Amino acid sequence: MPDRAPQPVDRTLPTEEARDLIALVREIVQREIAPRAAEEEEAGRFPRELFSLLSESGLLGLPYDSEYGGGDQPYEVYLQVLEELAAARLTVGLGVSVHSLACHALANYGTKEQRGEYLAAMLGGGLLGAYCLSEPSSGSDAASLRTKAERDGDDWVITGTKAWITHGGVADFYTVLARSGGAGARGISAFLVPGDAEGLSAAAPEKKMGMKGSPTAQLHFDGVRVPDARRIGDEGQGFAIALSALDSGRLGIAACAIGVAQAALDESLDYATGRRQFGRPIADFQGLRFMLADMATKVEAGRALYLAAARLRDRGLPFSKEAAMAKLFCTDTAMQVATDAVQILGGYGYTADFPVERLMREAKVLQIVEGTNQIQRMVIARHLAGPESR
Repeated sequence: MPDRAPQPVDRTLPTEEARDLIALVREIVQREIAPRAAEEEEAGRFPRELFSLLSESGLLGLPYDSEYGGGDQPYEVYLQVLEELAAARLTVGLGVSVHSLACHALANYGTKEQRGEYLAAMLGGGLLGAYCLSEPSSGSDAASLRTKAERDGDDWVITGTKAWITHGGVADFYTVLARSGGAGARGISAFLVPGDAEGLSAAAPEKKMGMKGSPTAQLHFDGVRVPDARRIGDEGQGFAIALSALDSGRLGIAACAIGVAQAALDESLDYATGRRQFGRPIADFQGLRFMLADMATKVEAGRALYLAAARLRDRGLPFSKEAAMAKLFCTDTAMQVATDAVQILGGYGYTADFPVERLMREAKVLQIVEGTNQIQRMVIARHLAGPESR
């Protein structure tokens, strides 16, 4: 089959600086990420050195204030960087999104003193973060979390277990939501916990269907002592902080999903234009041509949807509904496009010799993380029709 390299996505970017940024990302992808992605995912190898490189290149703090080491980039640019990274390797794209999520609380709710002390290292100092909300018994119902934070003089003592933590056991810091007061959402506070805190340990990583290179693990807090200076926001404000972070995080997942979908589309086009049956390329057959057309249309629609939500965010306008819509549509699109890619490649698509089987396995998790797509539908419906009757 002919070597048909995928064409770069033709992006509409707001500044020349943004165009240079995308060019830098593509260079890193081609040189450092794509060549080893399949091999390292199969081996379950976490590419920590890549995150160090991304930090050195200024790519781990793009949407945050340059005063603290961030990149001062609008979300519409940051998300397109995530898409480029995820198209090459979801472990990297999603990892950057999770790191940004972990920085959100301090960057947006921390005091000036807290930001001055911690944020620069988090954004550009080579550190890697993780976000700790879910627990073994509270996933979609996050307000019912049980991990406790009890006041002891000038410290808080955190006890409990967090689950499904991306970068669990390898992160340098964790943004942790814990119950500091009574039941319900108003009894939760946010804390910045160092990765080497005494009493903090990680279980063995989960054995997952996909994203084998990204460690996902339970974290155990056995009397972890955190000074009150590491509490972020007011006591009892943690759940509101978490929801704010998740609105932005869902856009990150949407962008990663379109990256996966774009990669699957590119592989499908490469195969369909090179594979010949009955004396001509299979891309000549109407059945496949229509599949490719539908796949491309969904990818473009998903990209437009997440960028529209990002532009609302950049203008300081409400975007919760649009973030939920983008997460829902883009992740469903990734699953459908990756599944169609396997079908187009036929038997080859079902083998590890071609990347579409990995893309299909990776797409599935995007319909689950940071709020399942069933939860996204509930969020959207509440914006449309109001809260459910009790």
